[in-house]
Amino acid sequence: MSGVPAVSAVVFDLGGVLTESPLLAFAAYEAEAGLPAGLVVRLNSTDPDTNAWARFERNELDVAGFSAAFEAEAAAAGYRVDAARVLAALRGELRPAVVAAVRLLRAAGFPLALLSNNVAPMERTGQLGELLALFDVVVESSTEGVRKPEPEIYRRTVQRLGAAVGRPLTPADCAYLDDLGINLKPARAMGMATVKVVDPVDALAELSALTGLALAGGDG
Repeated sequence: MSGVPAVSAVVFDLGGVLTESPLLAFAAYEAEAGLPAGLVVRLNSTDPDTNAWARFERNELDVAGFSAAFEAEAAAAGYRVDAARVLAALRGELRPAVVAAVRLLRAAGFPLALLSNNVAPMERTGQLGELLALFDVVVESSTEGVRKPEPEIYRRTVQRLGAAVGRPLTPADCAYLDDLGINLKPARAMGMATVKVVDPVDALAELSALTGLALAGGDG
């Protein structure tokens, strides 16, 4: 693939982009427990800046505090939910094709950042540690005290990525991949080229067009 790239840096989300979407595991738990389909997402979307999930991702609640608050929110909606099962759903398998694309981008010299809403700092060991080592910067909501879609966390990511590679970057220099539209909206408003990841093959095709690299091969 040739041509002038539309972007010179790439920012990736983790869950639902580099790993399988937790939404699939949420759905499996809901079906197993006899809960309405989409209940977990609905709870997480109610009062999205102040609910249990939001406070957990900003590290304002520990696991016990989150579990109590989340189960209380579910109970208020008329359902009994096991918060531990919901948290277990966050551990998704890596998507080999997307990881391969990260390696190609790194080899081509693209500055790379990982931007993740999470509930605890990620371990820099094992398979995940090897993945994180591919990125110039890793920005996590649990250590920042802010989370997507708050604009501040995107600003920090772009600034730190530029500092890490020794040259200023602007949002317009960056592509951002996420599986949630609510997280893409502020990035797009700041000037980033955004890619919504539904099918990884389609997302990599879009990223190929933005970067000028052939990234869409490999396993889906």
